[in-house]
Order: sequence, then structure tokens, then C-alpha cells
Amino acid sequence: MRNERFHGRFESDGRECEHPTCREAGEFRAPGTRGNSFDGPGEFRWFCLEHVREFNAGYDWFEGMNAEEIYRAQAPGSGWQTETPAFRPTAGMDGMPRWADFADPLDAIGARAGDIRRAATGRNHENYSRFTPREREALSMMGLGPKADRKQLRQRYSELVRRYHPDRNGGDRTHEARLQQVVESYQLLRGAAAFA
Repeated sequence: MRNERFHGRFESDGRECEHPTCREAGEFRAPGTRGNSFDGPGEFRWFCLEHVREFNAGYDWFEGMNAEEIYRAQAPGSGWQTETPAFRPTAGMDGMPRWADFADPLDAIGARAGDIRRAATGRNHENYSRFTPREREALSMMGLGPKADRKQLRQRYSELVRRYHPDRNGGDRTHEARLQQVVESYQLLRGAAAFA
């Protein structure tokens, strides 16, 4: 499909406008009866320019929502938890905190900024002095800091295994490589002298 002249116009490929009295080409899409869901992006209705304008003039995005749902949809932080590359569990492979680990976007931003600042000033290595370079990398993979103890290591390992294991994700095997890295990191850290 190719946009032409009007934003949102698509060549019709023989589609007709869905307005009952119109036989023009259906080149503009509008929300259909089934919206976005787990099963996919939903369905579109196709109209000509005149009838898509008519449809849009009467469309109410908030229809069927109560006051609380409307407030949440309009809040400045609305949608921050939506999965994007920065929010996926596989984000943060560089050792930075993962967005998905936080309930509040400001906490996530603060943690990432703090880690970037520490890395830039070189203060990270003095905090990690009890760990070997490989152990530091494993801590980063696990999302743990230099003050982590054996109990926190076990808790984090358990949490990450639950998150990435296919049995816990409906058979989804896309996180197997990440799970393997977590297991290897845990095995290394479990025997580390720093945790003795």
C-alpha cells in the first residue's frame, strides 16, 4: 500500500467504501468493530474521503469507558508500560536496569541515569572490586549491584527464571537465549568467592 496526497490514503485494490450508499473507492481506514487485542491489530473499516471524514467527526474514542478509565488514558504517563524495545524483558542487555523491572517510569529513568553516570565517571569498578571481571558481567546480566548478597542472588535468579522459562510464558521460546545467560551467570556467581 502506498500513501498518496492525503495522509492515511491507501490505494484501494478494488475495495469499495463501506458507507451503505457509496460506491467510491475505500481508500481510508477507520476503526472496525473489533479493536486491538491479544489476537492482533483488529479490523479496519474502509471509506472514501468524504465518508471517513463523516465517520471521524462522530467517532468517540472514550465510548464505553468509565471516568477512571478515561482519566488513566489521558494521564501524562499513559502507555509508558506498553511493550516497546525499551520495555521488553530482553531490553537492557548492556547491564542497565530493564524498564520492565519498575512499576513507576520515573524510578526506571532514575536508575538508568544513575548507572550511566556511574559508568561515565568510572565509579562502578571501585564498588565491584570484590568481583572478577567475569563476575561483574554476570551481576550485570542478573541486574544486581555490587552490594548484592547470596539471598538477593537466589531471589533474582528465581525471578528471572520464572520470567524467561517457556513453561511460564505459554511455551514461548523467544527468551531461551536470555534464560541460558541467566543460568550461566547464576552458576558463576553461586561459586564466587565474594558470596562465600
